Amino acid sequence: MRFYEYEAKALFRRHGLPLGKSQLVNDPDEARRAFDELGGGPVVLKSQVLSGGRMKAGAVKFAETAEEAAQAAEAILPIEVNGQKCRSILVEEKSPVAQEYFVAITWDGRAKRPVCVFSDMGGIDIEEVAETHPEHVSKTHFSTILPLTPRVAKEAVAATGVSGADLNRLTPIVFELMKIFLEYDLTLAEINPLAKIEDGRFLVLDGHIDMEAEARGEHKALLKELGIGEDETRQARPPTEFELAGARVNAADHRGVAGNVVEFDGNLGLVIGAGGGSLTLFDAVRSHGGKPANYCEIGGNPSMNKAKELTKLILSKPGVEKIAVMMNVVSNTRVDIVARGVIKGCLESGRDPSETIAIFRIPGAWEEEGFKILEKYGVDYCDRSVSMYDAAGRAVAKMRESQGQGQEG
Repeated sequence: MRFYEYEAKALFRRHGLPLGKSQLVNDPDEARRAFDELGGGPVVLKSQVLSGGRMKAGAVKFAETAEEAAQAAEAILPIEVNGQKCRSILVEEKSPVAQEYFVAITWDGRAKRPVCVFSDMGGIDIEEVAETHPEHVSKTHFSTILPLTPRVAKEAVAATGVSGADLNRLTPIVFELMKIFLEYDLTLAEINPLAKIEDGRFLVLDGHIDMEAEARGEHKALLKELGIGEDETRQARPPTEFELAGARVNAADHRGVAGNVVEFDGNLGLVIGAGGGSLTLFDAVRSHGGKPANYCEIGGNPSMNKAKELTKLILSKPGVEKIAVMMNVVSNTRVDIVARGVIKGCLESGRDPSETIAIFRIPGAWEEEGFKILEKYGVDYCDRSVSMYDAAGRAVAKMRESQGQGQEG
């Protein structure tokens, strides 16, 4: 779940990180007033989107006067950045920069520990710096179990050759970012650039925050304070209406899970589960050449109605020709209840279950009862003797078969 820049900075401000004065505006008149209220000096106006590339898209502009600020806001508002519309504009005092640094805390999946990536060459893509000037990038791992100390942050900064007063001033900033990362269950906490301005002070000029979606409940108070709605999925872009509808399906019934819906532009709808298995199944469909219409997760013994409503939602998506219902072997989910739900979802959508369900692969609890229901409606199913990968292949083959028949007709 990604934060907008102004939200990330609000979180940074709570923890005492150095920030310049700024105001959030929604139109040119507000931008004009913000210029005066920020002191009447030069400002930078930045579109608030959940994507990088704002500068290249022309969605970051500078202004020397209040009128220029209004004109810049008017120019920024209609600009889309990687398909994302401007939510608002952050007007911030422009600072005279002497040097820019980069710092990011993220999770290293291979090391299974957090890592601090630091560079004394900020303001540009860190991948480019790592490739052309590797000596200017440090990677410092730290523990989630042992107490975190400023020494780790100091080592990360010093590893790039920073020393003296700059080292001493940068260390507490990097250390605080590490603490923020751990405290709020983040997957990314980044400052780029972290600037040293001409008077020797350091300022956070831009920040990025990504939080684990599963941590929303843990940090509900923070999200409410930042104005982040419960229906905002924030997966690097604003949620689509389809995704919001998926969240409503999940929230309507506390039993089990039938949500975490992400929209794609394919023609095969997916009702999939099994924790990490849902990602495996999604990838399996794609590796067989299929085109998923969505990603979702189902499990935890959802009610029949919940499975039905999720099925109806997916089938309502334009272009969806069939659905594949697949999970790993289940013990805490009843196969017969999911079977009843998806079949009823097909029927209430005016679809024939035997023609609509490309494959049903959920073995486990109450599977015999579930398979009898599927047989009654002529639905193709398989048991645990067929792997999830092969089940995905069957679904994709069924799609190709029906498309071939359609072309012949």
